[in-house]
Amino acid sequence: MLLLMPRQPVPSLNVSLVPEGQWTLNAEPPANFTLLVFYRGLHCPLCRKSLQELNGHVGSFAEKGVQVIALSSDSRERAEKTQEIWTINNVRLGYGLSIEEARRWGLYISKATPGSDEPALFSEPGVYLIRPNGTLYMASINTMPFARPHFDEILGAVDYIIAKDYPARGEA
Repeated sequence: MLLLMPRQPVPSLNVSLVPEGQWTLNAEPPANFTLLVFYRGLHCPLCRKSLQELNGHVGSFAEKGVQVIALSSDSRERAEKTQEIWTINNVRLGYGLSIEEARRWGLYISKATPGSDEPALFSEPGVYLIRPNGTLYMASINTMPFARPHFDEILGAVDYIIAKDYPARGEA
């Protein structure tokens, strides 16, 4: 597993979107940040709750100059079901993240529980704020689906970061 460092460049990232199209990190740099939300996939009820929360905040993030994308290793079919069943139409939804790409981002990888509807391998959750210059500002990486950051707290943090020109921390 790779440890990404604040203030250092992050790996490149290009994913397919539901319903169509491609998204490339910083191809169209945001005013302030890109919020990357890596989720486990369609099988995860906690991801559903988290992305539904995020769905309600996408407009507020956009007002603060933050572009939002959620992505997983799910197939196109599973991602389409995710968007439809979870009713998360405000969130850009990326799919097809390879396990190798997930590892480059420092995400933990899990194997399917026997008898479950989980994919054979999938990444555990991670939330990242990336500067427009492609450097890491913040990362929150989980080994389990529990105890994720709340998006209203991240919104408040973005206000503080911008108002105080607060630097990325953890690089020493």
